[in-house]
Amino acid sequence: MKIKTANRLQAVGEYYFSRKLKEIATMRNRGIDVINLGIGSPDKSPAAETIETLVVESRKADNHAYQSYAGIPELRRAFADWYKKYFEVTLDTDREILPLMGSKEGIMHISMAFINPGDKVLIPNPGYPAYAAVSRLLDAKIETYNLHSSAGWLPDFEELESRDLSDVKMMWINYPHMPTGTPASPKLFEQIVAFGLKHNILIVNDNPYSFILNNEQLSILQVQGAKEIALELNSMSKSHNMAGWRVGMLAGKADYVQAVLQAKSNMDSGMFKPLQMAAAKALSMGKSWYDKLNFTYQKRRILAFRLLDQLNCSYNKNQVGMFVWAQIPDTFNDGETLSERVLHENSIFLTPGFIFGSAGKKYIRVSLCATEERLQEATERLKKLSMVEI
Repeated sequence: MKIKTANRLQAVGEYYFSRKLKEIATMRNRGIDVINLGIGSPDKSPAAETIETLVVESRKADNHAYQSYAGIPELRRAFADWYKKYFEVTLDTDREILPLMGSKEGIMHISMAFINPGDKVLIPNPGYPAYAAVSRLLDAKIETYNLHSSAGWLPDFEELESRDLSDVKMMWINYPHMPTGTPASPKLFEQIVAFGLKHNILIVNDNPYSFILNNEQLSILQVQGAKEIALELNSMSKSHNMAGWRVGMLAGKADYVQAVLQAKSNMDSGMFKPLQMAAAKALSMGKSWYDKLNFTYQKRRILAFRLLDQLNCSYNKNQVGMFVWAQIPDTFNDGETLSERVLHENSIFLTPGFIFGSAGKKYIRVSLCATEERLQEATERLKKLSMVEI
């Protein structure tokens, strides 16, 4: 290119799923029926009442103007009620909640509000790739903390305490955990809050999987004193089948939320009001909505287990969330080799674990965002796969 790109782009590559979706699209254009079990994009619709609210509100002439940078009051109140009802957390509607255009946006805005070049950020390995990518874009220094299956994919606080933590500014956590499906627990959140308070580290819990195949909704903000040191992201993408709508939230201490708003308000002009009204409606759905959603995912998870059995993978049946994380058989060196083999021999896309960090090298991840028919078809296709690596 005649005009050189910014140096920061050298720190990140194109998002893995962006590249693979292009490859899958090319295969489909050639007439190959690829079953995509890689991405967690819900295939069901939001509640009918949610869609109807969007339609009705969109017809109102005065709903098409710029909106508040902090979100409309109706949506903030709905988020506050949601957190009170399901998480038993009380939030100030006007000061402790910030609606977002998806929680992934929040990862960038939180980092921009708190991270200076050279600050250290603790990133889980394995973990969501966006934590590291955003940190690199902001010239932060990444310090990974390894999660191990032998420890239930939980942080090793003894190992963390042995480090020099003086320059660590922020720690990303994600429980219920993606990709491993490890559930949250009150004890874990108490340990993490105590760690953050002791070392003056901002803890950010990314909590989009709190409703999927979970019997109990937990928030780090339930812990006494958590607001002094912790923020929480949540999302409607998974819990309400609204991934493409891009509606999420940030919750925490008013001063911290205001700092994030300070950065965010320079980058957008608020969300479409009818969309916010529809999101508020979705948040008012009763427990039966989540029960019905999870009934679907329970049936799909059983089929995903059968698929993984066909691949001779091992896995924990007590995982939560909308994926199944599985260790590959010894006949394959790594998850990427198995994933590529299955894609090109059986036209099935499974996510290789390496994209979540080096600790995921021997793993693959199966999404539950596919119909029971497609999961069954994938299992049938895999019966033709030779399990000897070439």
